[in-house]
Order: sequence, then C-alpha cells, then structure tokens
Amino acid sequence: MRTWKLGFVICVWFLFTVESCLGRFVVENISLKVTSPENLTNGYACALANFGIPRYGGTLRGLVKYHKENHEACNSFSDGVSFKPENAGGLPVFLLADRGDCYFTQKAWNAQNAGAAAILVADNEDRLLTMDLPKDDPNITYLQNLTISSLFITHSLGSSIKTALENKDLVLVTLDWTEALPHPDQRVEYEFWTDSNDECGLKCENQLNFVKTFKGVAQILEQSGHTRFTPHYITWYCPVEYASSTKCKSQCINHGKYCAPDPEEDFSKGYTGKQVVVQNLIQACFYKVANESGKPWLWWDYVTDFSAQCRMKDKNYTRDCAGEVITSLGVDIKKIDECVGDIEKETENAVLKAEQDAQLYDAGRLDKKAVLKAICSGYKETTEPALCLSNEIETNECLINNGGCWMDKVANITACKDTFRGKVCECPIVNGVKFVGDGYTHCEALRCQVNNGGCWESSKEGRNYTACIDGHTKGCECPHGFKGDGVNSCEDIDECKEKRACQCSKCKCKNTWGSYECSCAAGLLYLKEHDACISTKDVNTRDGWGLAWVFIGLTAIGIVGYIFYKYRVRRYMDSEIRAIMAQYMPLDNEAEVPVTRSHGDI
Repeated sequence: MRTWKLGFVICVWFLFTVESCLGRFVVENISLKVTSPENLTNGYACALANFGIPRYGGTLRGLVKYHKENHEACNSFSDGVSFKPENAGGLPVFLLADRGDCYFTQKAWNAQNAGAAAILVADNEDRLLTMDLPKDDPNITYLQNLTISSLFITHSLGSSIKTALENKDLVLVTLDWTEALPHPDQRVEYEFWTDSNDECGLKCENQLNFVKTFKGVAQILEQSGHTRFTPHYITWYCPVEYASSTKCKSQCINHGKYCAPDPEEDFSKGYTGKQVVVQNLIQACFYKVANESGKPWLWWDYVTDFSAQCRMKDKNYTRDCAGEVITSLGVDIKKIDECVGDIEKETENAVLKAEQDAQLYDAGRLDKKAVLKAICSGYKETTEPALCLSNEIETNECLINNGGCWMDKVANITACKDTFRGKVCECPIVNGVKFVGDGYTHCEALRCQVNNGGCWESSKEGRNYTACIDGHTKGCECPHGFKGDGVNSCEDIDECKEKRACQCSKCKCKNTWGSYECSCAAGLLYLKEHDACISTKDVNTRDGWGLAWVFIGLTAIGIVGYIFYKYRVRRYMDSEIRAIMAQYMPLDNEAEVPVTRSHGDI
C-alpha cells in the first residue's frame, strides 16, 4: 500500500507562545544516475524541490544542457533558445543552472517555458537542501502552473557536469523516484495535520478555507476508494517541574501530558489552551469512531460544521456545541466520550499519545490545487480518477504532436492516453474494436476479440463459425458454406441442392451445417480430389499387383547385389594371394633373375 505523509500542519511550536504554520509536502531525496560520459558514471543523491510535480514511483531519462549566458536561469530564455526535444520521441532535456540571484521557482519557471523537462540546480557548496517556495512574495502568479521536476544537486556534481559539457561530452542522466515512495498502487494514503483553533488570524482562516474547498474532492476520492487520509493534531507536553503551574493547568490536560497554547496569548481572557486540546481530541476521536464504522470521510463534514457553528468569536467553542454537531451527523457520541476519557486524571490518552509519536513540525503553504496534485501524482498511470485529469491541474500531452504515439489520421484513432504524470502510448479499443501493437509506430485492429467484432457467430453440431476475421477490410463476411449479411445472420448453403458438390454420376450428396458430405453406393469408394466413385475391388486388385511388383523388384535387386558382392570378394582374395606368393617364388608370368657374385665373396 502506498503511504504518503503530506504533513499538512497548522501547528504551535513552544510553550506559552503561539506560532502557527501552514502545511507543506514532506520532501525527500531521490537517486540521480549519470550514464554518460564514462568518467562520471555513478549514482548521486539529489534533493526534491518543494514545488512542481514529482514523478513518484517512476524514472525519467534525459540529456543535460547548460546555458552559459543565462547560467543562473534567472532571466527568460530568448526565442532562439529552446530545450524541447529536437524531434518526436527524442530525449527530454534537463537544464543545469547555478544557485543564486533569484527564487528557485523563478529558475524552474524559466526552464519550463523554454521546454526543459527538469531543472538541476547546483549549490555553491557540497550539500543537499530543499528548494522551497518563496515566503516573502505571496503575489507570484506562476506557482500554480509550475509543473516540471526540480532538483538540487551538490556543487561538485554540478562542476563535473559543466566540465564534461565543455569537453563536448554527451551527458545523460536518469532521475529515479522509485525509492522516494513505495511503488504506486490503486490507492494513495496521505496524512493531514491540523488544529481546531480558529483564532490565529489570517493563517487560521486560510486553513478553514482549505478544509471547506477541499472537502468535496477529499470525500469523492475517499468514498470511491482512491485515497485514504488520516487527520493529525499537534500537541506538546508540559515539563514535569511546571505541571502544577497556572500556565500549564490552563493549557494542558491529564496533568500536563497534552497541551496547546492559549489562543489569545492572554491567560486572563477568552478560551484556554486546555479547551483547544479537548476539541482537538474530540475531532481525533470523531475520526477514529467514523473510521471504525467505515465512513472516515464524515470527518470532513464534522470539521467544516464545527468551524461554522462552534467558533470562538461566537462564544460557541464548547463541548456541548461539538456534541450537537456529532449528533447531527449520526455518529455515536457515547463512543467519542469513551475515546476522550477523563481529562483530569494523570493517565495517558491513547489517541493523543499516538499523535505525539507521529508528530511532524514543518512549514510551508497550504493550497487545494497543490494538495490535489500531490495526491494524483501517487497513482500509477491510467489508474488515476477523473479529477486528476482536469485542465486545472495537468496538461494533456496528447494534444501536442499526438504525444509521439501512433495515430490513424483518417479514422482519427490514437494510441496516446493522457495520464496525470504524462502520456502513455497504448493501442486503444474503439467501438468494440481492439487494437494491438507497440503503440508508438503501429497498432492494428483485433476487433474479433471484442464482442466478435459485432459480427454473426454461432455453434452447432460441434462446430463454431464466425463472420468476423481480424484484419478483414470488408467488415463482417459470412464464412465459406454460408450466405447472408454477416452481421445479423448467416444461413447455411445447401451445396447438394445448388449442385456445388458431388457431381459424378454415382455420387450421393448429404448437406451438413456449413459444409457437405459425399459418398458412393455400396462397393464404391469416393475420391474427393477427382469427384469420382471407383470400385473397392479394383482398388484392392490394383493394390495387390502393386505390392507384388514391389516385392519382385526388391528381390531382384537383392540377388544382383549379392552376386556383385561375391564377385568383388573373389577378385580381392585372388589379388592378395598372388601378392603373397610373389614374395617367395617366381610366378609363371615372371622371368628368372640370374645371380652374380663379387670377387670378394667366399
């Protein structure tokens, strides 16, 4: 199961002070592997930025480029500079830029507008930090449209890549998000960190507005099984030596074990931090009970209704008001009271203890679109819900050069399928016709596999016939032995009546479904290839003489072979005997050789 801690936080940081902070995505490091040139081939760590759309669970291979004149990418690239692939199906381009002089987001925005698929920002030191959103300029308008992958690399790696590029080397890099999160499945899990305090000014209003606007999306995704979320609440504990102090008693429950700051930072008026902790605990228990009943999405209804009916400024921030909202939603309030327990006892509360164990403290922005993008990026391609394919949060790559996929322009059929994390080239099914192929260069119809291509099909007498033939350009056509339109019906042709078969004088014809059978009268054999009937006696006689002649021929060959063999053996033996005798005595056909002696012989 994919688990993703988004870490949305409305948090307090320290005892007796209030410092609210909005949630952000918990960023992580991913793997960067250089595959060329050879001297740089290795794996390197790089840090994900806190903006753009990470390709969680996937990889991206590209070509690195560096622009010396605009090396920090703080200026827009001129019309003559483009980092788009040179041709369809070409490698995407990763822009290498140096840190400095402008926001990280500005660098990424300029790179994206120039066609880069990712930006690698090299630090001025050998360290890995998270590139964050600008905090001092909330009026930046391009952030919601910033989608390219943005990563931070070390100074030494950036320098090595620049040197390779100066040497005219081809620098190929693969970015790997597969270890950043578990591999995607059919459901995304995310965690939502929040707080029931509604008196922290603009930031609390921002949080409440987010809950209201995201509620519908969250419930649709949850009820359809696409997501599973878990709300969390920030708490802290009071040091034991201060547990009996007035401030701790005002801000804590269970003898200082679970605390929240005073909403107004004034202990003499308004609501106390203790009341905030109690409301946080009620909301956490509401989720626990609703989740156990199989309806965790009711939490969103409770939080929005509570924020509307039980606000601090209306003096309704009470347990009684919370009880009325719980009852209106049909949740068992007794189970929630049991979960809350006795807040005056010096005992641990299981729910708040679990919250402290899982607690995250982080800062950032909270935005409906950003959260939805984060959730959608967790789905495997083609499994995401329709919400993730809206023009508001993603770009349909199939609209540009058909995504580099196969397309039949005449029939207006394409293999390009839009997904949240990009396009996939997958042969389609169109009007019941299934296409197969690689999706890039070709797809061909296999319509007969889907509803038999809409053609006639029937089985009878142990035979099955269909009017659909894959690759057939004429649509539906009755098979041999049938006639009809091929769509609604195909009728058997009676070949016997139409004199299409068994035409010899002694032949008998029998019609069958889709075919026919020919036979002859008793004592006759039908030869299909000749469409003729012949006597079985003639066949037997002919076959008998044929076997006899074969036997005679084989016997004759055997006798001749034996005689020839004996002749060769006799000749061989004679030659051997004559050779042996020649060594010991003159033969009749050889002259005697006179013997002479030298004068030195005795």
